[in-house]
Amino acid sequence: MRRRGFLISFALLVGSIAVAKAKVIWGGMPWTGNATPPPKPIVADGWKFFTEDEAALTEAIANRLIPADDLSIGGKEAGCAVFVDAQLAGEYGKGTYLYLDGPLKEGLPQAGPQFKEGPAARWRAGLAAFDAAVKAHSGGKPFVALASDAQDDMIGQWEAGTLPMPNVDARQFFTLVLWNVREGFFSDPIYGGNKDMAGWKMVGFPGAQYDFRDYLDKPGQKLEIKPVSFIRKQSQAVQS
Repeated sequence: MRRRGFLISFALLVGSIAVAKAKVIWGGMPWTGNATPPPKPIVADGWKFFTEDEAALTEAIANRLIPADDLSIGGKEAGCAVFVDAQLAGEYGKGTYLYLDGPLKEGLPQAGPQFKEGPAARWRAGLAAFDAAVKAHSGGKPFVALASDAQDDMIGQWEAGTLPMPNVDARQFFTLVLWNVREGFFSDPIYGGNKDMAGWKMVGFPGAQYDFRDYLDKPGQKLEIKPVSFIRKQSQAVQS
């Protein structure tokens, strides 16, 4: 009973703090431009991490992982490689958010893999290993020169871990590439991918809307909400 009473009193205390700090806004939205520094837009003006060959290979892979169809553009046109390139050239690529010191031991499956290098180094080594494996399998032809069916076959073996890639865990590298390419397809366009918000439009994601008060009284109706990018918000802040 003492424990129950303590939990109830703690909940009331937290609730009273929340109420005390609440603020009612009348007469319009409280947002003002330049309240926080906006992200710097990624511009496709040259590769920041990839070499030309690495970039071409990444674009070709992205186009098979997310092929163009009647629903949306493909991964290459959406700028997935541009997004990944910028990320690998920055703090993400260095793995500054990861613990990369040893000792490295094989742990339980639910603990996930351990790495001694950040994503950028794993991408560079993985692309080289994948390129070499594809050429060995296709009589010297690079991945970018293969037909789409042959590319899909190579990716299928890569995903299954049956494509020989010495010194690289093929399945782990495939997971990293797939994850990063998908991030590029669905991230805010300000980061270089998701061109024209194609990924958002495909799934109906509204983007960086301020709020949805205009739609609260429209239950059950089809809402034609045009997605909003941070790029638009940044231009609005500059104009204001």
